[in-house]
Amino acid sequence: MALVGRLAGRAAVNRWRTGLLLAAPAAAVFTLLFLAPLSAMAINSFRTQQGTLTLDNYTRFLGDPFYRDVLWNTLRISLLTTIGCLAIGYPYALYLRSRSPRLRNWLALLLLSPLLISMVIRAYGWTVVLGPRGPLAQLLQAVGLEAPQLLYTDTAVLIGMVHVMLAYMVLPLMGSLDRIDPTLLPAAKGLGATGWTCFWRITLPLSVPGMLAGSVIVFSLTASSFVTPAILGGPKVKLMPYFVYTQATTTLDWPYAAAIGFILVVVTTGVLIAYSRLLGRGKEVFS
Repeated sequence: MALVGRLAGRAAVNRWRTGLLLAAPAAAVFTLLFLAPLSAMAINSFRTQQGTLTLDNYTRFLGDPFYRDVLWNTLRISLLTTIGCLAIGYPYALYLRSRSPRLRNWLALLLLSPLLISMVIRAYGWTVVLGPRGPLAQLLQAVGLEAPQLLYTDTAVLIGMVHVMLAYMVLPLMGSLDRIDPTLLPAAKGLGATGWTCFWRITLPLSVPGMLAGSVIVFSLTASSFVTPAILGGPKVKLMPYFVYTQATTTLDWPYAAAIGFILVVVTTGVLIAYSRLLGRGKEVFS
């Protein structure tokens, strides 16, 4: 028995070493490209331009109602973009799941095709569509309606961000839905469950991991996005990345830009943690 125990212990150590070696390259890249810059930004945010330690950068931001409104507006647009992508992407992912492989490949290509185009080109394309003389305005005028001012508003930013981020929501949802055992729904219907009950008690709870992954990706990318909000929102729509850019390139106040960026990282992480816990509780309710 002692020999068996020693052999089992050696096997466990070998598995641990093998796993560590396999994870080492990814851990090194993660540390070099994420943790190191994030740590440098955090340290720099507690300094003045002269290099002395201070908390003035954070008190300056948190004590100004204008900057707090900018933070709130960034989180609001990120949340609405996530909800919009989820509302559009979930039915699309469900439809893809039930299609033939050939049609599914074409629809997936249609979904991913915008990612092959530069984000700047896509944003300027939306300025044409949403502009005062664009096709949308002309269509509304043709039916006797007054075209609203969409360009350089929060609505324009939301439309553009949903278009940009939709694929990042659908792809995790497709992976989550594909992992659901296809025999569960016929078995549930054979036991008398309706289509709505099957969706509510089986499909929706089992697709929560995909919803969580897609929401995390969309929310975090939207909160840190600069190009699309800058083009579609213009100077009227103020978001956190815009102020990080201006502080770093216009006023050259790198410590304050670092503080703004670090506040965005901390707040975004907190929102995502709260969302994951809320979604986990929702899964328990559905099941």
